[in-house]
Amino acid sequence: MSDTALGVLDLVPIPSGSTAADALRNSVDLAQRAERLGYARYWFAEHHLNPGVAGTSPAVVLALTASATSTIRLGSGAVQLGHRTALSTVEEFGLLDAAHPGRFDLGLGRSGGRPPGQPAPPSPAVPPVVDGRAPNGLVIPPRFSFEHLLGSPRVALQRRLLLLPGAESQDYAEQIDDLLALLAGTYRSPEGVEAHAVPGEGADLQVWILGSSGGQSAAVAGRNGLRFAANYHVSPATVLEAVEGYRSFFQPSAFLGKPYVSVSADVVVAEDDATARTLATGYGLWVRSIRTAEGAVAFPTPEEARAHPWTEEDRALVQDRLDTQFVGSPGRVADRLEQLQEATGADELLITTITHDHTDRVRSYELLAEEWGRRGHALQPS
Repeated sequence: MSDTALGVLDLVPIPSGSTAADALRNSVDLAQRAERLGYARYWFAEHHLNPGVAGTSPAVVLALTASATSTIRLGSGAVQLGHRTALSTVEEFGLLDAAHPGRFDLGLGRSGGRPPGQPAPPSPAVPPVVDGRAPNGLVIPPRFSFEHLLGSPRVALQRRLLLLPGAESQDYAEQIDDLLALLAGTYRSPEGVEAHAVPGEGADLQVWILGSSGGQSAAVAGRNGLRFAANYHVSPATVLEAVEGYRSFFQPSAFLGKPYVSVSADVVVAEDDATARTLATGYGLWVRSIRTAEGAVAFPTPEEARAHPWTEEDRALVQDRLDTQFVGSPGRVADRLEQLQEATGADELLITTITHDHTDRVRSYELLAEEWGRRGHALQPS
């Protein structure tokens, strides 16, 4: 357990009453502080058409953050390949590596214009979940259904705006094959024509696959011998399936000799439990805005969140995320993170924290780093 590193996942959230420019400055500041605190890596997510999230282009934010930091690893969590090509992604991250060699993680995800519902490989057996808990007590809530979003006009609009007219997303496994070949300099078209990405070919990137289930993403990561990041904070019901699926598919590669897993968690830490609960008050309303397809709202103040007239339908939309957010004093949150690591066998944990005030978010990461070190855990991977 002492080798379980901690990283940061940042969506570049926009608090209510502030702007995207404020959010960007806050994120760069938090990355600088995370570097000083000793966090292993700092990743930026990719989201679109969200009024409360400014993280639309990981590569752009990474370039800005790399210039403001010097040692912490930086990465995407994740580039959405559903509306991109392998070449554009390799060239973009090749430019980053050319400017700041050896510092970047290329985290890849399936979403972003790719239609939902594609078949996935069967998942392996997972540890039994009894009364909503894993064998060690970790909360594993009922699976949340996103079917109500499939017919959403906003979801359809996002797909239409992300893709060129008439374009279709490439098969994900083939896309990863192309990307790895371009990085290695071994790409050949079906007709035998070579392609060499400059910059990009030979870039010193650590490639990760992000996934929420034991399906195609886990299979692609495992079969290619890549690192895998499972999303407890996005889909807590399927985290055990995701990590076990990845391990069952894993084949040793030039990148890894054995599976390597990071698991994410939503966290808010304060000096005491009551303060932390107050800081986390806006989380439910924020998740509700995502799951109703209106797009993540600007993160509300506790007072704004309390003013929302909650319905039973609202609560059902967010209950699994509320039950699996780790909120409290440093000791309480560290206990739950240790439980998450034990249940999943994670090599690293990826911490995502959103509060309305930037100072509270910074303080949450500070308190967690202090407690993690006090327990004898390493923030950096061994």
